[in-house]
Parts: sequence; C-alpha cells; structure tokens
Amino acid sequence: MKIEKLNEDKIRITLDSNDLKERNIDFHSFMSNSISTQSIFVDMLKKAEKEVGFITKNYKTMIEAFATSNGSFILTITRIRPEIAEKDLLRKKKMKIKRKTMDYNHQLFLFCFQSFDDYCEYCSSLKNSDFLEKKPIAKTCMLYRYQNLYYLVLKDIQLSQEALANFFAYTTEFAEFIHMPNLVHTKLLNTELLS
Repeated sequence: MKIEKLNEDKIRITLDSNDLKERNIDFHSFMSNSISTQSIFVDMLKKAEKEVGFITKNYKTMIEAFATSNGSFILTITRIRPEIAEKDLLRKKKMKIKRKTMDYNHQLFLFCFQSFDDYCEYCSSLKNSDFLEKKPIAKTCMLYRYQNLYYLVLKDIQLSQEALANFFAYTTEFAEFIHMPNLVHTKLLNTELLS
C-alpha cells in the first residue's frame, strides 16, 4: 500500500494486487459497501494518519476510486472542511435533482464488457446468484468482439419487470449499458460473433 499526501486536504492511496490478496478482496467486493470493506477503509485512514498526518476525524470525506488495468486500485480521499461543506449544503438545497428512470420495455439489450475476463467473471457470478427467476433471461443471447471490447446482445427478454430491473442493476456492475442498442447491434452484425 502506497500513501501519498497530495495537499493538506487530499491523499492518494494505491493498493496493488498483493495488497488486495492480503486483505482477501477483489474489485466487486471492494466497490460494494460491505462491513469488511468499511473496516479495510478505516484501517487505511488510520495508517494514512500515522504516515502522512492526514486526520479525518470531524471531517466529511469524499472518496474517488479508480481501478487500473493491472488490477490495482487508486483511491483519492479528500477531506472537506466544515465551512466548505456548509456552503455546499446550502447550494444543494437550491438545486433540484431529477433522476433518469430506465425504460425496460426494449426487446433488445446490449452491454459492453472491457475484456473477455470481465465477461467470464460476470457469467460465473450470475450463475451463482439467486435473485433471478429460474428461467432463461432472453430467447437469444449473442456475444460479439469489436475493437477489443465484448458486446453482449440479449433479444426478446423473458423476465418479469422486477427481475429485469434486478438483472439490469447486476449486469451494469460488470459492463456498460449501451443506450442505442439497435444502432450498435447493426454495426456488430458485421463483426466477429463469439457465441
């Protein structure tokens, strides 16, 4: 674990694959807000306080996590001074937040995986999950490779609305949802089909 003090209110913690193995965590468990993840984070903050004098007690913190291609994590932790937090709170009260709702009525879903390993990890994880109904997700399922990315195309979805919402949320933990699936699917039809 490498801890760097970027300024008085910001540090960067780099965890390499050995650090993750020592703590018995992987990307998905680390990005979840589990009790073990929180305790690991608290331990990191204690170590940062000892090594670089970064005190977070009585401060709100903002955490930015980034996973690198070699399996490391880079965490940028910013402590927010109370006077800044108060100004932001006043400003946020004036802002209105509008959430975009997902339309699950499409007959075609398309997800983009960064690597084939991500796709395999997703399939393995999905197989071991118990939140889906015990029936096929879609009538047609195809995997394409295009420009070193992997595209999962699902046609004629067969899930209930609730199960589909769960499936969508689960899948977007591993892959990016493509918002114009018909357009991208047309392009993919002229590429390499993997399954």
